[in-house]
Amino acid sequence: MTKRYGKTLAVDNLSFQVHPGHVTGFLGPNGAGKSTTMRIMLDLDAPTAGGVRIDGKHYRELAEPLSYMGALLEAKAMHGGRSAYNNLLCLAQSNRIPRARVDEVLDIVGLSAVARKKSKGFSLGMGQRLGIASALLGDPKILMFDEPVNGLDPEGIHWIRNLMKNLAAQGRTVFVSSHLMSEMALTADHLIVIGQGRLLADTSMADFIATNSRSYVRVRSPQHEELKDAFQRAGLTAVEVGDGSFEVEGADAAKAIGELAAQNSLTLHELSPQQASLEEAFMQMTAGSVEYHAHHPGDPTTPGAPGPQWGPGWGGAPAGDDTEKKG
Repeated sequence: MTKRYGKTLAVDNLSFQVHPGHVTGFLGPNGAGKSTTMRIMLDLDAPTAGGVRIDGKHYRELAEPLSYMGALLEAKAMHGGRSAYNNLLCLAQSNRIPRARVDEVLDIVGLSAVARKKSKGFSLGMGQRLGIASALLGDPKILMFDEPVNGLDPEGIHWIRNLMKNLAAQGRTVFVSSHLMSEMALTADHLIVIGQGRLLADTSMADFIATNSRSYVRVRSPQHEELKDAFQRAGLTAVEVGDGSFEVEGADAAKAIGELAAQNSLTLHELSPQQASLEEAFMQMTAGSVEYHAHHPGDPTTPGAPGPQWGPGWGGAPAGDDTEKKG
């Protein structure tokens, strides 16, 4: 699908599939087109070309959409003058969902004790839990969450992580967008990564990190010179680093190094495969797709410093349009 806002191309011929039984992470820099894509999925925005199919249908064609697909895009969309219970009750009654389900989801998200309080007095985390409750209300087979951990405390983050994993384990489709890479690394099995509205990756978490990062083995021994000589005789390229250790390319080199040390009666104090985090791999892949570049003071590309005033990523979205700055 493709989506334009005037001269701005927010989504550029983007195509991917999301499958059940997995937590699929949806990643991209600010301005990548994530929010627009998710709004199009729910028929909140119309694509300029193409479209989204949910088991062959548009969202608007689903007879009982909340019982088929639940979504959290903006927790603040709840009516602040209504209680948590009445917010959910209105949704339930308009979608032919039993009243008893309201109490069930309030209990699931931990809001039973404040069910009769108006949502305008809720903290950010409580509002987020209420939004998640609305997504769960119809007991849908497909769930879509945009920044679900926003405002949650550590216990809440742990809870939503396990909730998404359990939903996927039940055979449901779980599609989640988040900027919190450390949490996504613990939650998602599969990744869809976009940049400047285009698809950059559609792959498993493990393959994404392996493809977009450097893998090596760190080795440290009190017999430094003897180990260095053993590497040379074995034809292994080992780079000495400042802390007295060696780095050998390839995470699978650990076995060969261990056997080499044993054959030469060398003591090892460290033999550890190293691989980049999801955040490092993500930064590596999307470096050319970042719309807004920040710089350290003294950097010649920092506004106000000598030299060029703006980095190559400035510009793009029209003034006053904050839709994609969130996404």
